[in-house]
Amino acid sequence: MADKGSRAAIVEGVRTPFMKAGTALTEYSFQQLGVHALKALVDRSGVDPATVDEFIYSTVLLDSRTPNWAREIVFAAGMPKTLYAESVSNNCISGLVAIAGSTRRINLGQSHCSIAGGSESMSKPTLLYSERGSDVFLKVSRARSMGERLSHLLKLRPGDLLPPTPAVTEPSTGLTMGQHMEITAKELGISREAQDEIALASHKNAFAATEDGRLTAEIAPLEGIDRDGLVRGDTSIEKLAKLKPVFDRSGSGTLTAGNSSALTDGASAVMLMSESRAAKEGKEPLAFVGDFEFSAIDPNEGLLMAPAVAVPRLLARNNLTFDDFDYIEIHEAFAAQLLANIKAWEEGWKEPAVGKVDLSKVNVMGGSVALGHPFAATGGRIVTSLANQMKRSGAKRGLISICAAGAMACAMILER
Repeated sequence: MADKGSRAAIVEGVRTPFMKAGTALTEYSFQQLGVHALKALVDRSGVDPATVDEFIYSTVLLDSRTPNWAREIVFAAGMPKTLYAESVSNNCISGLVAIAGSTRRINLGQSHCSIAGGSESMSKPTLLYSERGSDVFLKVSRARSMGERLSHLLKLRPGDLLPPTPAVTEPSTGLTMGQHMEITAKELGISREAQDEIALASHKNAFAATEDGRLTAEIAPLEGIDRDGLVRGDTSIEKLAKLKPVFDRSGSGTLTAGNSSALTDGASAVMLMSESRAAKEGKEPLAFVGDFEFSAIDPNEGLLMAPAVAVPRLLARNNLTFDDFDYIEIHEAFAAQLLANIKAWEEGWKEPAVGKVDLSKVNVMGGSVALGHPFAATGGRIVTSLANQMKRSGAKRGLISICAAGAMACAMILER
């Protein structure tokens, strides 16, 4: 653990509203969403931009035209051009990877004020030509004469100009995350009814936290929108039960649009400071980053089951059980995934069982099923909401668990 003077304190967090892809934020690129979150965070914090040491920012849907997007976001946001910026990407744990990177540097005394987070535009993914079309255009760009260029261009066919449809298929297995989760749900006996109950709780909790202002306080309005667009306070078990499975339509599928997270646009940003810098700035920490654990498993064993490794290892290293946490935030890629992770923790899977999970402590302000999941922005969203909830309630300790494609995960402890 870090020395007291170099603990990483979470002092501020902000995000855009999370909106379903193809709706209100369609025209914003992930960089533009990131600029909005960064500027709002600096404005809210009151911190002199010249005193920020670093900006670590993530995205998942990469754009090869801007390989260091974090640096471009710094420029576009009008931050000092001397601000060091680093781009990171690691599927759905990308935001936590950025926050963990900031934490490490603060722990080592290399940074005293860091901004971390992530942004995703699912509405504007970078489109590529087909492999054959790309090869032709590369040869055109290398040609040394007009005749040579024309000879290559004449080889193009109409289909070469059509970009492949963007998909969330796992390269190593050829299956989507939803298809993988259907397999795991069947193997572990996760019922459709249990999934819909989790989805209902997610929406109810998110709606309550929106109505009482806990969630809207974290949002920097954009396009006049000051709340998330996917929350359904009027949903019910009956409505959820009417939805048809979307990943396995054989009659045995259980994952629906209602108990799965949606493709979402959004961005988040978190400001972290060393304990000494926070005291100097007169900022009361919302919470401190205590410890974190990353894990990876074979995708064929359960694409979204790596939290079954990360969480037990983190708890064991810190000599903690679930009873030691006031709040538990579990990313809801799918309701089935949340239930599968809990089952593994309670019964043991690749690691020993670590005790019962009290569902009343889980996702008390809603989860990704209700709020949406802009891949790289989810980590910052969860850290911000949990830290604020801990400060409001005087909680001592909170746990975060996020699964990721590629069969990876991150677990993180926040403490006060």
